[in-house]
Amino acid sequence: MKPLFGNPWPHEVLNLMDILRWKMRWGQQESAVLEDAPDLPASWRAVTRGEIATPPAVGWRVTWLGHASFLLQGAGISVLVDPVFSEFCAPLPIPSLRRKVAPPCGLDELPPIDTVLLTHGHYDHLDLPTLRSLGKMMPMLIAEGHADWLRGKGFAHVRELAWHASAEIAPGIRVTATPAQHFTSRTLMDRNRGHWCGWLVEGAGCKLWHAGDSGYCAAFEEIGEHYGPIDFGMIPIGAYQPRRIMRPMHMNPEEAVRAFTEARCRRAVAMHWGTFRLTDEPMGEPPLLLGRALREQGISTADFVAAEVGTRWEVMPNSH
Repeated sequence: MKPLFGNPWPHEVLNLMDILRWKMRWGQQESAVLEDAPDLPASWRAVTRGEIATPPAVGWRVTWLGHASFLLQGAGISVLVDPVFSEFCAPLPIPSLRRKVAPPCGLDELPPIDTVLLTHGHYDHLDLPTLRSLGKMMPMLIAEGHADWLRGKGFAHVRELAWHASAEIAPGIRVTATPAQHFTSRTLMDRNRGHWCGWLVEGAGCKLWHAGDSGYCAAFEEIGEHYGPIDFGMIPIGAYQPRRIMRPMHMNPEEAVRAFTEARCRRAVAMHWGTFRLTDEPMGEPPLLLGRALREQGISTADFVAAEVGTRWEVMPNSH
């Protein structure tokens, strides 16, 4: 089937043989950037039911649930982004794709969820068992091209948005699909039949931005110009090695810092690292490289943090 979606910026295009060479370890392999980086997953803290039971009265609470999964709470609502609570981020229980860090809470410990935002269809972002547990009447927003597929799985309230299109998910709360550079597929036959995006959430005096999956590209400057400044970003820093394979689709930490700056984020948390082993870099290397890149750019490490799974942040209204 012919792909329907793509990226508007030029970048390397990989084929199946490139991926096969990587997976079979044919040819010269890349070394870790930091030879002494620990190959350990992210650290973890439990999130209790009481800590997330009620959205804050002012501003937003952002809780990292691991990988690219977040709970956003503010203005009387609770929103999940790319929730993955399954043991494997794969269609089958493939040992190499087993979860390395448990979610900080159970699905049954979450507060009532008002909306789910989905960035694209990859298994580590769109987890059908989790979505089914949330219920087939759960309102969902996803990048364009995926809604019919989700409706075919029985989900009744699915809307899809093109880049820069917006929808109101609650009174005074607007979400906008933001551009990203990536691809999507769930089988060998459906590559790029749907699009991919990030999500901007505006309301209660704040702007929150989940970047989705993305290689470094012109999108971030565009996002900064259209929507900045952004009070709190969620930006991927992992799954970047080998660079010859991953550069078009995943940023490394140095590129993530450039995205942070160009998107005009005031603060951000690192995501897409330390939960699943997707690529070749040591699992503990991304936060170390993030710290180095921030110092090189003269940015406080308190402004863009790599934290433990289960960490919560309070985001207060800012005058724009």
